[in-house]
Amino acid sequence: MRNVMTRAVINRLKNGDIIGFSIRGHAGASKNGEFDMVCAAISAVGYTALGGLQELCGVDNYRESDGCLEMKLPEDMTAEDWAKAQIILKTMEIGLKQIENQYSEYIQVSFREV
Repeated sequence: MRNVMTRAVINRLKNGDIIGFSIRGHAGASKNGEFDMVCAAISAVGYTALGGLQELCGVDNYRESDGCLEMKLPEDMTAEDWAKAQIILKTMEIGLKQIENQYSEYIQVSFREV
């Protein structure tokens, strides 16, 4: 059984708003040293969301390390920026779920109410 997998956790408020996410691990869809298309797709979706948050909402609040990408929205956002951030983060969620639907042995997307 495989034990290498990416786990994406999307943190939500009770009203469904996304306040952050954590993407951890390596997909492991290729042999060592080979290009991992699934891992690249997951990274592209995560970093595109971060780019959108920075460019459109002024949010540059994330942490990254090898195999880990985490972000939490600041509490002092304007209502307009919060609404934009929700569209960006819900689009990221859709992208990650689409990857999971195609490559479920390499990525698991889950939700946590906070």
